[in-house]
Amino acid sequence: MRKTIALSLTLLLTAFGSAAAQDTAVPQVPLGSQYQWQEVSTGLARPLLLTNANDGSNRMFIVEQAGYIWVMENGQILTQPFLDISGIVNSTSNERGLLGLAFHPQYAENGQFYVNYSNVDGDTVVARYKVLEANANVADPSSASFVIQIDQPYSNHNGGDLAFGPDGYLYIGMGDGGSQGDPQGNGQNPQALLGKMLRLDVDSAEPYAAPPDNPYATDPTIAPEIWALGLRNPWRFSFDRLTGDLYIADVGQNLWEEINFQPAGQGGVNYGWNIMEASVRYSGEPVKEGLTPPFAEYSHAQGGCSVTGGYVYRGAEIPALNGVYFYGDYCSGIIWSSFRNAEGAWQTNIFMDTNYSISSFGEDEMGELYLVNQGGSILKLTTQ
Repeated sequence: MRKTIALSLTLLLTAFGSAAAQDTAVPQVPLGSQYQWQEVSTGLARPLLLTNANDGSNRMFIVEQAGYIWVMENGQILTQPFLDISGIVNSTSNERGLLGLAFHPQYAENGQFYVNYSNVDGDTVVARYKVLEANANVADPSSASFVIQIDQPYSNHNGGDLAFGPDGYLYIGMGDGGSQGDPQGNGQNPQALLGKMLRLDVDSAEPYAAPPDNPYATDPTIAPEIWALGLRNPWRFSFDRLTGDLYIADVGQNLWEEINFQPAGQGGVNYGWNIMEASVRYSGEPVKEGLTPPFAEYSHAQGGCSVTGGYVYRGAEIPALNGVYFYGDYCSGIIWSSFRNAEGAWQTNIFMDTNYSISSFGEDEMGELYLVNQGGSILKLTTQ
């Protein structure tokens, strides 16, 4: 059932800028000893996400698990939250809470942004809000418009990440619904929205439409919202802002953590869970044709227990890192770097061993890389 959908060059250039400007030099293995994580903010309570609105303001937005979004402007966190929905967010479990935030590609014009949170019943809610016209640093809590709600059978594996792709559609990372081993078989269930990457058109219809070029949009046996399947708990995914390629970090079961790669515009990919855990056979289910293995994986014996996806570095301050993808482990604090070498093969190395509880990475408007430490701080990658 796998299909490939190619984004047009025009669309990619519109979303990411001229491809002619890219540096085609092959990256070198970055030496962590030459870099440092410089603290830019502290005193936060369980921060889970850092992002920007891409509106020319250079502000950063910090998500706290309990249901708060804060504005960081000129290195300072403003005293009034951008949004406070703590009263409707269930953050009693480690994997519940306010988990995702994405600004509409036309946010500068329409003031719309989207959040992903666990409601009081523990179910996933994706909702749209708007910023106040009178104050660009405060959102209107009464502007909520629900996009989708998905029942969660257990308290863990909620996924929760949101991002607009270069195609202008909203992507939602959904975990398999929790417990252990995917007892409901959601990862491989073509009708379930759990254990999937969803792709929604939030502009042409209310509350949304399944884009007509979604890989299963015309197949009545498969949910039309599905973009990719076979995921356990995608904890942070990102698009390379230059190429449009998609990187998905998927938290493993007991032994393996994995990073998946999806070339720009390619849908219908099955990443194998729960038949496979990374590239290792997990369940007794028959192996299907067309399962896509991760490009990078690590065992729990090698360092950690829960992968946190990051970004391909595309900033200007550290040109030596151009094209390098960074990701880390929440438990161990180890950070890895990955890139394609001169032969086109993936090369992955340990970049740095830290003592941070890495809940997320982040980008500012210029493509500089940040780390979110769930212990309460935000740090920026700089040279020594």
